Amino acid sequence: MGKSVTCVLLIDDDKATNFFNERVVTKHNSFENVNTVQSGKAALEYLSKVENKEVIKPDLIFLDINMPAMNGWEFLIEFAKLDKAITQGIKVILLSTSSNPDDVNESIKNHSVDDFINKPLSLDLLDNVMEKHFSNYVVKS
Repeated sequence: MGKSVTCVLLIDDDKATNFFNERVVTKHNSFENVNTVQSGKAALEYLSKVENKEVIKPDLIFLDINMPAMNGWEFLIEFAKLDKAITQGIKVILLSTSSNPDDVNESIKNHSVDDFINKPLSLDLLDNVMEKHFSNYVVKS
């Protein structure tokens, strides 16, 4: 049996969205730990604790684009400045209600972004994420 994704980090300023997404990810058998933060700044603080092993390094980040203070694009700029030992191997998937083609094109240009999917998360979407980005992992039934 293949291994599961050890840690997922959900970044969304909306508490209800984080709650819903956390429930969906937790229901999926391929994800062990789910952590949520409500801002790009809080996500950077979380990632800064990875090096000291205070928190689990995420294998996957679901990132909301439209957030106050530090939006998803601003987070990605700061994410790119982090030590490669921290960021290497982390898949970043933009999660948005926006179907704006500019957002999709911007995400494709940004090398830190692995995918762009529309909210809300679902078990089928997570199956697709596992198949597309973690093909060396086996989706557990």
